[in-house]
Amino acid sequence: MAITVYEKRACTTCRKLAELLTERGVDFERVEYHVEGLTEPEIRALLAKAGIPPSAALRMREEGAAELAAAGDEDAIAAAMVERPQLLQRPIVVNGDRAVLARPVERVLEIL
Repeated sequence: MAITVYEKRACTTCRKLAELLTERGVDFERVEYHVEGLTEPEIRALLAKAGIPPSAALRMREEGAAELAAAGDEDAIAAAMVERPQLLQRPIVVNGDRAVLARPVERVLEIL
């Protein structure tokens, strides 16, 4: 199993997810997407694997997120996530051709 976790290590939810995976003996690769950045095709591929549109992965706590959501333009939301990675909700866990936005962290069990 090749599990990849897109996370921010300082995030409490991301740390809880890492604990859950470790307790279950699941090896995983970490990607700090807010540091490394993601391209728009990468974001779209992640969200497609999770079966959700960009608006469903929009981190509403971030400045400007409410305005993006209100506009309802999925392309603009995806483009904004490239420019401001903090707009992308976390953690996102990928297992092969499936992914899940692990909020709550137990959602990861759906793809293990």
